[in-house]
Amino acid sequence: MAVFQIVIALLLGGVILAAIARRMSMPYPALVAIAGAALALFPRVPALVLDPELALALFVAPVLLDSAFDASQRDLRRNWRAVVSLAFGAVILTVLFVAVVAHALVPGLPWAAAIALGAIVAPPDAAAATAVLKQLRPPNQLLVVLEGESLFNDASALLIYRFAVAATTAGFISTWSLAGMSIAIGAGSVVLGFVLSRVVILVTARIHDVATAVIVQFCGTFAVWMLAERLHLSGILTMVVFAMSISRRAAQLIPARVRVPSYAVWEVAVFVLNVLAFILVGFQLRQIVQRANWTQYLGVAAAVCLAVIVARIVWVSGAAAVSRWRCRGEKTDDVMALSGRAAYIVGWCGLRGIVTLAAALALPVNFPFRDLIFFTAFAVVLVTLVVQGVTLRPLILGLGVRDDGTVEREVQLARVETLRAALASVEECGGGESAELLRRRYEMRLRRAEQDEDEIDPADAEVVRVATDAERQRLIELRDDGTIGDAAFQQVEQELDIKELDLL
Repeated sequence: MAVFQIVIALLLGGVILAAIARRMSMPYPALVAIAGAALALFPRVPALVLDPELALALFVAPVLLDSAFDASQRDLRRNWRAVVSLAFGAVILTVLFVAVVAHALVPGLPWAAAIALGAIVAPPDAAAATAVLKQLRPPNQLLVVLEGESLFNDASALLIYRFAVAATTAGFISTWSLAGMSIAIGAGSVVLGFVLSRVVILVTARIHDVATAVIVQFCGTFAVWMLAERLHLSGILTMVVFAMSISRRAAQLIPARVRVPSYAVWEVAVFVLNVLAFILVGFQLRQIVQRANWTQYLGVAAAVCLAVIVARIVWVSGAAAVSRWRCRGEKTDDVMALSGRAAYIVGWCGLRGIVTLAAALALPVNFPFRDLIFFTAFAVVLVTLVVQGVTLRPLILGLGVRDDGTVEREVQLARVETLRAALASVEECGGGESAELLRRRYEMRLRRAEQDEDEIDPADAEVVRVATDAERQRLIELRDDGTIGDAAFQQVEQELDIKELDLL
C-alpha cells in the first residue's frame, strides 16, 4: 500500500513539475529526475526491484513506437547521412570513451561491464531536447535529425549492451561472431517489423470501438517487442520498422473517431512511463545509497558524465567539419555540413532519458559492479537533463538560430491542395442547394477567408464526408510522393480529423 501511495503522489507531482517545466522552457524529465533523486534520500522508502526482463519492454517499447510512428520518413531519407553518423558513430565513440574512463578509474571493472556502462549511457533522448527546441522554433532539419537519431541510436546502443551483458555473464564473444550476429539480427528485425505491421493493421482497421482499439494497440506493441526478443532479434529495430510501416497505412484505414482519442491516450501513457521510470530509479537508489562507497561512486559518475558530453561534442564537431570540407563550394542540405552554430546545438542536445534508465534497470541483479553502473547511469541522466536541458534555451537564443519556415510552407500547400480536392468532389456530387452552399464555403476557405461558423445541416453530412475523404486522400498523396513532410501532414490531418468528428 505504501508503494501505491508513493506512486500516486509522485504521478501527481509529475504533473505539477511538467507544468513548471513548460513555464521555464525546460524538459520536464529534468525536474522529474531531481524528484527521483530526492526520493532516494527520504527515510523508510520501500525497496522495489523491477524484473530486469520487464524493464525494457515496459518503458522502451511504447515510448519508441510513439516516436517512430510520428517520424517523417521523407525527411529521414533526405538527412540519412547525419542520422547514421549520430546513431552509430557518436554512439560507438561514446561507448569507447566511457569504457576507457570507467575501466581506468575502477581497474577491477571487467571490460565487458565497462562497455555495458558505455552502451547504457550512449543513446540520447531526443524527446527531452525537442520539447525545448520546438518552443524556440529552430530549423526543422535540426529537429528531424535529432528525432531520427533517437530512433536508431537506441538500436545500436542496446545491441552493444546486449553483447556486453552476454559477454560478462557467459564469457568471450569473438569479433566474427559479433559481426555475423549483428547482421542477422538487423535483417531479421527489419523483416519481422514489416510483416507484423501488415498483420496488426489488418486487425486494428476492423475495430471501431475506441476503448477496444486502444487496448489492442498497446497489447500489439508489447506483443511485437516480446516476439522479437523471444526470437533473439532487436526489439528496438523491430519496433521502429513496425511503427514506421504501420503509420503509412493508418491514415487511410483508421477513422478519426478512433485516431484522435488514441493519440491522447498514447501521450498520457508516455508521460506516465517517464514518471514511473524515475520513481523506480528512486526506489533502487535508496538501497544503493545505504551501501555506496561515495568517494568512488561520485568520482566515477563525474568522470563518465564529462566523457559522455565531450564524446558527443567531439564527434559532432568533427563530422560537421569533415562534411563542410567535403561539400565546400556546393549548395547542400546536409545538416552535418552546416555552420558551427548548428553543430553546437546538435552537440549540446545529448540529453539522456528513459532508454538509459530502462537499460540500467534491466541489468541482471548479480551483474558485476551493478550498483556503481546503476548510480553512474542515473547521474548521467540527471546531469545531462538538468545542465544541458536548462542551458539549451539560452544557447539557441544566443546563437540566433531561427526557423526556416519549411513546415509552415508545406502546411499551406497541403491546405490549398486538400481544399481543391474537396471542391472537385463536391462538384462531382451534383447540384442542389446544399452542394452549392458547401462549394461556396470551400471557395471561401480556399481564398483564405474566414471559416464559416454556421452549423452544417445533418442532411448535408454525407456531402461533407465525401469532401473530407477527398481532402484526406489528397493529403496522403502529398505525403507519399514527398511533396510535404510528416510534420505538415500531421498538422493538416489533425484539422481534418476535427472536421470529421464534427459530423458524428
